[in-house]
Amino acid sequence: MNRRWCVVAVALLLALSGCVGPINPDVLEHTDNWDGDPDNHWRSEVVTVSYEPPAGDDRDYRRLVHRAAAYWTENSQRYAGYDVGLRLVDSAENADIHVRFVERVSDCGAHSDEHTAGCAPVLTDARQVDRPVDVRVRTGLSDDSTVQVLKHEFGHTLGLRHGDAPQAVMQAYSSLNTVPKPNATDRALPWRTNELLVYADYEALPEADREEARRQVRAALGYYADGADGTVPENVTFYAADSRESADIVIEFDGTTSCRTGPGSCGTLSGGDEDGDGALEYYDSLTIVLVDLDVDVIGWHVGRWLGTGFGHADDSEYPEPLRESASYEERRSAWWE
Repeated sequence: MNRRWCVVAVALLLALSGCVGPINPDVLEHTDNWDGDPDNHWRSEVVTVSYEPPAGDDRDYRRLVHRAAAYWTENSQRYAGYDVGLRLVDSAENADIHVRFVERVSDCGAHSDEHTAGCAPVLTDARQVDRPVDVRVRTGLSDDSTVQVLKHEFGHTLGLRHGDAPQAVMQAYSSLNTVPKPNATDRALPWRTNELLVYADYEALPEADREEARRQVRAALGYYADGADGTVPENVTFYAADSRESADIVIEFDGTTSCRTGPGSCGTLSGGDEDGDGALEYYDSLTIVLVDLDVDVIGWHVGRWLGTGFGHADDSEYPEPLRESASYEERRSAWWE
């Protein structure tokens, strides 16, 4: 049987935030003797940086902070307009900037929501520098993405805003990756919920075939709701969706689709590849297209695609009635009984 399928990956798009720091007139008392570059609101040639990992987290954050600090030590003159070095210190008491790694970044201006990856004040005046300046970075990101967020937030503390050069660092939104996560095909349930909404569109079928097609689709769904001979969790439940847009699984019939030539079926899985490894971690939708099939084989094709939607990759992972070795007669039988 010829079958075609494709996977659509959705990257993790997060906001990188900065808010304007408040003016503190008292700070000027400590900076009025500065005779260095007047554009340097830090009033120091070296800005010290400390960091605070979450409790119980043994990840090596030091090297990530160091990479971001080294970037601005090398590039501050070019992009911030003054030369300053960023150096790591162990104690927040001795730091000009203190980085906190947190599970969720909140209370950060316009981008205070679940999609915010980092937050720091935009500092352009010595009176805004209230040491240690608080920088927050979301945990759970890959090493490279964590460094990217750190570079962005450090840029704000040096006076850069969204849209300033370098664009690759200071853009407001960025596609970031998480730390490695299990792929959908490695999960017992590759969906984020065990209650799946299904929408089936029978309008393209001859009216005489629609009732049998409905029966075949219901049989395939019922087979998986009962565990599909132990190949999927037994707590999966299917419900009818009110519309295509609200459905997790869409089943449609098309005799002229461009997804294939000749009778058969094709499908599309979509979901998120948050760790950037090229494989989906969860499925968000499955679309099954049935092309010019005999009505008595519809259930088999739907069942086969449901197996794909439950993470089966190798033919041996599918329930025996739905393997490629099934004969012409077996595919048209009541294989779900």
